[in-house]
Amino acid sequence: MANGNVKAGSFEGAVKTPEGLSFKGVILQPVIDKCEGCERMVAFEDEKFCPSYPQPARKWALGVCNFATHVRAQVDTQGKVKINPLKASKRAARGR
Repeated sequence: MANGNVKAGSFEGAVKTPEGLSFKGVILQPVIDKCEGCERMVAFEDEKFCPSYPQPARKWALGVCNFATHVRAQVDTQGKVKINPLKASKRAARGR
């Protein structure tokens, strides 16, 4: 950005529309209640928006949003963090 005073994540040049916030050709939807506490939220007028993902409700539809800064990985019943099965098989093949 040319101006050094502009904060990263600010919506300079954004326009409020009935569908949401129009910013650089993308319509951003307001954040949902699950997003409260996330450090990525940016306020614009009277609502808060996520600059990382335009539809926050869809990110939370299948579980936890991977952009969320206020949640951590779930611990299963055996006390281990869930990992990708493909990565687990590769680790097992290497002998870890």
